[in-house]
Amino acid sequence: MATKDYVKRGRAPKKPARKSRKAPPSSGFPFKWAFIALCLVGALGYGLYFLSTNPAPEQEAETVQSKPAPKPQPKPKPKPQTKPLPPKPEEKWRYIEELENKEVQVEAPKKQTPTRPYLMQCGAYRSRNQAEERKAMIAFQGLSSQIKVSQGEKGSWYRVILGPYPQKRKAESDRNMLRRAGIEPCAIWFWE
Repeated sequence: MATKDYVKRGRAPKKPARKSRKAPPSSGFPFKWAFIALCLVGALGYGLYFLSTNPAPEQEAETVQSKPAPKPQPKPKPKPQTKPLPPKPEEKWRYIEELENKEVQVEAPKKQTPTRPYLMQCGAYRSRNQAEERKAMIAFQGLSSQIKVSQGEKGSWYRVILGPYPQKRKAESDRNMLRRAGIEPCAIWFWE
């Protein structure tokens, strides 16, 4: 098979460009549509003016004229009452007098004060360094804490303890303050 030399051949001549249809030039302002819109607005204005100047038709007058006038009937005479009505009874409220002299006794349950104070634990760690870091974070919040070492089955634990608190409300207040500072979880128990 013989090879063709495409280089000598050169480029193919350019095809003439298609004649594209050009949009007809706009004639400017659309007078026809403006005239139609102006006529519609004028008709609407005339209709509103016509409705506002003419009085509303009376429907009652038409109905009365179409029906013949009814004959007036004599009014029935009221019958004489044989028994007069009894006088209106006076209402006497007894509860007003009863409540003025009544004494109400409410027995409020006595608050049960705990016999033991509360403590709050904010972490239990394997290493003393982690416990010291947590203690320092709590100290930055203005609270004092202590580290207790407890022996368990798996070794020693370093617990960060706050307290003792005489009331649980004070412990919960401190726990909420620590929670806002990002120190959690903290659990509240009775002091051991």
